[in-house]
Amino acid sequence: MNSVSRYLIKKYLRFDKSQPFITVSAVLAFVGVMVGLMVLMVAMAIMNGMMKEFERKLFAMNYPITIMGARNVDKSDLELLQSRFPELRFSPYIFSQAMVKRGQKFEGGLIFGVNFENEKNVNSVIAEALSENQTFNEFDILTGHGIKEELLLSEGDKITIVFMQGDPGGLALMPKMKSFTYKAEFTSGLINYDKTYMFTPLSGLAKRLGYNEGEYDGIHIYSKNPMKDIEAIRDLLPAGLAAVGWWQQNGNFFSAFELEKRALFIVLMLIILVASLNIMSSLLMTVMNRRQEIALLLSLGASPNEIKKSFFGLGMVIGCGGIIFGVLLGSIALFLLGSFDIVKLPADVYGSSKLPLELSFVDFGLIITGALAVVALSSWYPAKKATEVDILNTLRNE
Repeated sequence: MNSVSRYLIKKYLRFDKSQPFITVSAVLAFVGVMVGLMVLMVAMAIMNGMMKEFERKLFAMNYPITIMGARNVDKSDLELLQSRFPELRFSPYIFSQAMVKRGQKFEGGLIFGVNFENEKNVNSVIAEALSENQTFNEFDILTGHGIKEELLLSEGDKITIVFMQGDPGGLALMPKMKSFTYKAEFTSGLINYDKTYMFTPLSGLAKRLGYNEGEYDGIHIYSKNPMKDIEAIRDLLPAGLAAVGWWQQNGNFFSAFELEKRALFIVLMLIILVASLNIMSSLLMTVMNRRQEIALLLSLGASPNEIKKSFFGLGMVIGCGGIIFGVLLGSIALFLLGSFDIVKLPADVYGSSKLPLELSFVDFGLIITGALAVVALSSWYPAKKATEVDILNTLRNE
């Protein structure tokens, strides 16, 4: 940028007593861009934080990879996977839909039979719920916090599990039932799981449901890179078995979240767009008010390109100033929201009482790029109009 452009930018940024509305419009544009950018940063950080929080909890309760199929999984399938993938962690399970009964209260749910030592290696929620030396007898049970609260359970209480499978009884099938001893609770932070899932030792549940030794409904697998490992596992699995990733089990949920995030980004970017219209109006008014000066500069040898650079630079100074201060305010807002309990969430709805915040570099880059593009477009048109001033008519009439 040459000396002529720098001089004009400094000159036109000063307060003009004869045309105060131009300065007011420029200040409003600056404030609008600043506030819009700050709001966009905070909103994207909240959306990312919520998504990551749900992802972390769903990752644990849905398991990175699950083996299931049209037939039961047997011990030989498990041993094959363990030998080929020694770096992964495996937890075979059986499960059944069931009703939980205590007194006159009933709750529906899913009961899983697992080896707790294996399950703790693949499910961090279960690992957190159990003390290091805690042991489970065959018919002890671990329930979600929601079931415990609904049935008012204390350690040692007896509950009856009514399974969906039936036992022959006279002329009809009678539902299988078994009394279990409540031992402990887990809290995933997601109420749908806390009010539905129950865990008991695999050996006891297998006996009650009539499973043979070494026969399972499926295998839960922990992998640090499940999207890569699932392909190798699928190539190894025999016919009748399939591997399902946690992201496939919750695909609709995350697709809806991504769509909501994009829509919010576009809507909030409109705040910056509206603010940039003030930049355009301020520059156009400056061009109209300074036509005589522009015509004089052009007649004295200033090139149209220098004039265009001057007004384009003026708009970018206003817009980029708003962007810089918006980033500073947004960073301060994120620090305050992340450091202090300014906003408290209902943990049973959102999975966390603390507002989760995470602004990714990609989103931050898109915010800055989008804001710069809007400011640049708003500055370009008035700069172009400044070079179209009719020198002869302007100097003759004004």
